[in-house]
Amino acid sequence: IRKGVNEIEITFRSPSAAADAAQAAQPIFVPWHTGNCPIPNGNMLRKQQCDFGWDWNIALGGFGVYGAIRLEPQGPRIRDILVAQDHEPGRVTVTVTAHGDGDEVTATLCGVTASAPATGGVGSVRLVIDDPVLWWPTGLGAQALHDLTVTMGQARAQRRIGLRDLKLVSEPDTAGRSFGFSVNGHPVFARGANWIPADALAGRITPEGVRDLLQSAIDANMNMLRVWGGGRYEPDWFYDLCDEMGLMIWQDVMLSCHLYPSTPDFLSEMDAEVRENVARLNHHACLALWCGDNELIGALTWYPESRKDRDRYLVSYDRLNRTVETAIKAVHPAANWWPSSPSPGVLSFGDAWHDDSSGDMHFWSVWHEGRDFDHYRDVRPRFCSEFGFQSYPSMDVVRRFADPADFNIAAPVMEAHQKNAGGNARIAETMFRYFRFPVDFPNFVYLSQVQQGLAIKTAVTQWRSLKPHCMGTLYWQLNDTWPVCSWASLDHGGGWKLLHHMAARFFAPVTVVCVPDGQGWTLKAVNDTRKAVSLSVIVNAARMDGSTRPLCKAEVTVPTDAAVPVLSVAAADLAADEVLAFLWSGDAQGGDVFAPRPWKAYDLQPSGLTAKVTAAGGGHDIVLSVTALAPFVTVEADVPGRFSANAVTMFPGYPTTIRFTPADPKAKPAFTFRDLHAATYGTPERT
Repeated sequence: IRKGVNEIEITFRSPSAAADAAQAAQPIFVPWHTGNCPIPNGNMLRKQQCDFGWDWNIALGGFGVYGAIRLEPQGPRIRDILVAQDHEPGRVTVTVTAHGDGDEVTATLCGVTASAPATGGVGSVRLVIDDPVLWWPTGLGAQALHDLTVTMGQARAQRRIGLRDLKLVSEPDTAGRSFGFSVNGHPVFARGANWIPADALAGRITPEGVRDLLQSAIDANMNMLRVWGGGRYEPDWFYDLCDEMGLMIWQDVMLSCHLYPSTPDFLSEMDAEVRENVARLNHHACLALWCGDNELIGALTWYPESRKDRDRYLVSYDRLNRTVETAIKAVHPAANWWPSSPSPGVLSFGDAWHDDSSGDMHFWSVWHEGRDFDHYRDVRPRFCSEFGFQSYPSMDVVRRFADPADFNIAAPVMEAHQKNAGGNARIAETMFRYFRFPVDFPNFVYLSQVQQGLAIKTAVTQWRSLKPHCMGTLYWQLNDTWPVCSWASLDHGGGWKLLHHMAARFFAPVTVVCVPDGQGWTLKAVNDTRKAVSLSVIVNAARMDGSTRPLCKAEVTVPTDAAVPVLSVAAADLAADEVLAFLWSGDAQGGDVFAPRPWKAYDLQPSGLTAKVTAAGGGHDIVLSVTALAPFVTVEADVPGRFSANAVTMFPGYPTTIRFTPADPKAKPAFTFRDLHAATYGTPERT
């Protein structure tokens, strides 16, 4: 900068043209996923990969400056702060390494101060803290954060850190190789979802909007999100929020589904990218894992070039993966590292889409292969980091891009908002298997969300019952980048789809699940907390008129972090027109319904649903009553807001209160009510 007028110019080159040129310069052709990316060669650029399209994203190929532009004065500064923790009972030793300008480093944390000389711009100090106040993931304890102050010469910097011992536990065992996380010595079952960028246009992403999405994850009893490798490394404030909220983060390196170059210039760029981001993010309490990529091992089998010459492309991949691993460990040797997702383990290049014995698994057979929901029960993952089933966005979101004349799944505008080949047909075909077909388009949308929720609930309840063999379920996906048919449980804009309401129940830290056992059904109590819990469990048989008869009951104490059998019900104990209805009370309360057959096989009766709405305290209390068994009772509003519950199964004589809180306290909403009988038998829509 100089006195007078200064001019700063930024030249934006066409991403597509730059990508094409880079592909042409490669020594071998490097394939990309054409089914995901209609804009070619995005794998050539270190740019958000889903900018070039995905099977849920609009292909915009956007460009611009991400974040802030500013001029900073030259002078002493601290460039990086690396934090390592060594825990022992009642004590933690924190090693702080600073890179910057100055010949001495001083650090202060939790009232403890230490100094050490710096050589060559690098200095380390050790802080010993007795009786530390620890950071815990949400639901297991408080999210205690402490201010770390570092000075180096004239420069000063601060970080907020959580004192915690967070380990990846992956060890050989009789089944194969385990995979899970422990925090402060406590094994933690990971409940959560995959995170993609919050909007297709980065300039529209705000901390306030992201906080709302993260809070929705917390409210659905999630404790982990996987930042997926086809998006972006999120800004600092994202990880600050996760620290504060107690959401553990599985962090992918930004490589996904394509093959990638291994030329010296590309590997040099990757090395710098990884080192910069590990140095930037290493101190965050939420950061649970660095994973080398998303699905690159599987991608070796997806393209004719790599199938024909696997050795060449496998060596190329290994060079890239080794570069990523080396960069992570050079910056932060204590970082939890996993080579790829899915992966059976280090230096293993097997099929983790179908092999459930080791490492983490992506299980897509139900969606991509069109299998029944019960196929989720045929595998025993150690940790399932991706699985999903699509639904339509909610009607208030559909109305943002479609007129009533386009309310048809075959309308061009609806097909334009479905980016997965065959997705609409798969949703419809699945409905034929499980439900009587919906009477109109709004009920088609409703039913698509019901079946999405049932699919994911089947997987999660089955796999939670396998604990500790399985120690994590992260479904695909939490959020959307634009209004689209997708696997998300949150609509674009943050509204809750029915899956998210159901997730709040099937992800409850203490729950009771029903799983088939070959002779009938076993009920298991699951406890993800740090204390033993006592439960009373009652099982009834329920008919479609809502009448019930008792089957069995039991008292059980569930140890901390365990899944234990409680009761068994023989197949002969249940009539063909009955479903299981069970309740639990004690240290946790809840209830659920298990239908052994597809819902289309039951002769549902009109629900007789009535509603009484009362405005109170800036919201509306909706008291619902029914005269027959009413599966998946749902309330919709014509204004933005949040329901306390939805997709609830109701019985006669047991009114349910659902609270609606509008985003605008002055709004006067109108409500629409749906249930399974009304959606499939043609009962007039009720408002």
